[in-house]
Amino acid sequence: MIMKYAVTELYIYPIKSLAGISVQSAKAEEMGFENDRRWMLIDENNEFITQRKHPKLSQFYPNIKDGKIEITFQNINHEFSINESLNEPIFSKVWDDETKVVEVNKSTSKWFSDSLGFTCKLVKIESLGDRKHNSTKSNRTLNVSLADGYPYLLIGSKSLDFLNQKLEEKVSIKRFRPNIVIHSLIPHEEDSFDSFQIGKVEFKNAKPCGRCIMINNDPMNGIVKKEPLNTLSTYRKVDNSILFGTNIFCLNEGEISVGDALIF
Repeated sequence: MIMKYAVTELYIYPIKSLAGISVQSAKAEEMGFENDRRWMLIDENNEFITQRKHPKLSQFYPNIKDGKIEITFQNINHEFSINESLNEPIFSKVWDDETKVVEVNKSTSKWFSDSLGFTCKLVKIESLGDRKHNSTKSNRTLNVSLADGYPYLLIGSKSLDFLNQKLEEKVSIKRFRPNIVIHSLIPHEEDSFDSFQIGKVEFKNAKPCGRCIMINNDPMNGIVKKEPLNTLSTYRKVDNSILFGTNIFCLNEGEISVGDALIF
């Protein structure tokens, strides 16, 4: 028996804009899931790097095991310790948010530079408060990881089903890089969720998520197409944003798992 609203999939994205990892359970923390977007790549100007300009980032696949993160790209592997970092602070930004990070190590930065064909560094956010995001919708300042704006993205299953009914070439939920996917009843009803609980973790909705060109990058091959953004724009455009999924944050820490019910 399927519960009315239940978690069907969970994802973390250790390194911003690289491929994600499907997990059965995850520890919810204020900044986002444990090990979710705690790392990112920056260029020579200390500006963050994403699939928007470099779609082949989607072809770098992380795995976490025994306290290490292993990255696979074109059958070549590289690994580093989760706790590894150099001491010197680097001041970067995630959009308009000032962000303090540290480089992981020189060899990892060189591996990414060689793989991508330009100089970059892999950096890590280490402490709560090293990046703050002002949420005007919820009228509060959030401690966030290196995600675009909010700690978590939630998507309902019916939202994807409704979109795929309109598309010739169906897309998977991975296009939208959610943290939490739920079984839902009505397309886009997650937009109107207010407060709810999963396991022992309380969540609050911040605002529906405005989408960009990244969702047109096919994560299977790193090829950017015109869909699904074109179709979404025909029925999900509000002001200057095309909405899909909703941004949420948690009010306490705890573990959540696939199969957990949403309690309103």
